[in-house]
Amino acid sequence: MDKTARILIVDDDENIRKVLTTILEDEGYKVESVDTAKKAIERTKRKFYNLALIDIRLPDMEGIELLTRMKRMTPKMRKLVITGYPTLQNAIEALNRGVDAYILKPFDMEKVLEVIREQLKKQWEEKKYSQEKVAEFIETRVRDLNLEEKAKNINP
Repeated sequence: MDKTARILIVDDDENIRKVLTTILEDEGYKVESVDTAKKAIERTKRKFYNLALIDIRLPDMEGIELLTRMKRMTPKMRKLVITGYPTLQNAIEALNRGVDAYILKPFDMEKVLEVIREQLKKQWEEKKYSQEKVAEFIETRVRDLNLEEKAKNINP
């Protein structure tokens, strides 16, 4: 699994962005952070991020709406919602819109790191599985084409 995963932090609280960035960079991740949903959308149009940490309350858009847009734009990116305002409604809505994890503020950084590692591992396993399936399809198709070619040569 690639330890140099790219992580995008989307939070309007500068202190949270700085702390998360420092800790995640110390763990070996490539980290970028933004303070608005608009900036997050622009960044994800230009670069691929393995994972995004998305605050539920942003100044220009609800984190749930951003989650939905990011899911359409980059479906393979893991999306984690972070919030200091947990409600059952937010949690259910996030789950219904495809969030990969829901983290409460103030958070235990060890637990956050564990969730990030777990999500990146799942992403890597999904990628590996997809690559194996593509390779299997190609091998099967080549075999089928070879059999078709042999059949043509036998029955011209």
